[in-house]
Amino acid sequence: MKLLIKAAACLAASALLALPAAAQQKTYEPQVGQAGKDVIWVPTPDEVVDRMLTMAQVTKDDLVYDLGAGNGKIAIAAAKKFGARAVGIEFNPDMAKHAQGNVVAAGVSARAQIQQGDIFATDFSQATVVTMYLLPGLNMKLRPTLLAMRPGTRVVSHSFTMEDWEADEVSSMDGRRAYFWVVPANVNGGWALETGSEKDELVFEQRFQKIDGTVGLGHTQAGLRDARLRGASISFAWVDSRGVLRNYAGRVNGSRMEGGWKGDNGTEGRWVANKK
Repeated sequence: MKLLIKAAACLAASALLALPAAAQQKTYEPQVGQAGKDVIWVPTPDEVVDRMLTMAQVTKDDLVYDLGAGNGKIAIAAAKKFGARAVGIEFNPDMAKHAQGNVVAAGVSARAQIQQGDIFATDFSQATVVTMYLLPGLNMKLRPTLLAMRPGTRVVSHSFTMEDWEADEVSSMDGRRAYFWVVPANVNGGWALETGSEKDELVFEQRFQKIDGTVGLGHTQAGLRDARLRGASISFAWVDSRGVLRNYAGRVNGSRMEGGWKGDNGTEGRWVANKK
């Protein structure tokens, strides 16, 4: 009898060793509400994912970074439906491995990947679109990094705002909200503007994407009209000393901006401004 029991035990052990390693280990399955580094995991509904990527106008030319990737669904959707390159950053090693498996299963591993890492220690400065579903305090901790990104970078947050950095768009889906921003260029302060042979002094006051300002016309500080900033695109107007309304539009490139202007009397030309 002892010999039979011993033989049966050996057969069972041999059968277990013959199984693939994956079958010997319990498959990891994330649980809604499970604790993470700074947040609990709650998946973003599919319709919210779709709207987040749609409102950011994601295309095949974009590089999307999803901060706090969870099971990878945003990165997968960005690659599969919108054709973008996508990288998800996930702190939990088990979740990151699980999400990368989802990427492979979805057939988008050539365009998407999930990396295990800390979003506050990861360089995502090359992203053209950043998505996230984090808590308000984490959004605010990330805000300086986001504002330092390339002007025109699009940012989308599920559920939570950036406090006094007002969103450029808010979409609602069955009580859930998605917030969208375009990272603005920094134009705050004085600029030396040249329009042909004319030279003027511009001063902008900026609070995130909202700008106002004045232009020096001799002893007069004329107020700017319709001043707008969206990413690196800027436009503004003023009435010159001859009563001509001049409309300016151009792009900001660091400490320089340039573009074209048109007067309501039919005049037009090019302009350039350098930061003082």
